[in-house]
Amino acid sequence: MSTEFHKLPLNKRIYEIVRQIPYGYVATYGQVSRLVPGSTPRLVGFAMASAGKEDDVPWHRVINAKGKISARSSGGGSEIQRLMLEEEGILFTAYGVIELDRYGWL
Repeated sequence: MSTEFHKLPLNKRIYEIVRQIPYGYVATYGQVSRLVPGSTPRLVGFAMASAGKEDDVPWHRVINAKGKISARSSGGGSEIQRLMLEEEGILFTAYGVIELDRYGWL
């Protein structure tokens, strides 16, 4: 990664990585955090929760390590995230799981 990338604030570095997740694929919080020095899965989650429309980040493509959508502390957003993923052709099992071996980016 470029020197410029390392100079960005942590959230901006996380957003740069998440923008690389292709349409129709997902990555886990942990996978994203491993690509962003100084990050953790929890920090990736906080960054996704704080992303605004102006950030132009496909936040819905980041899920937990179990292949599920993580519940939001605000109680909302999970249904929207699922609909957005389904619109991209991502299928969920009967248990609400995304098969990472099929739809995983990394």
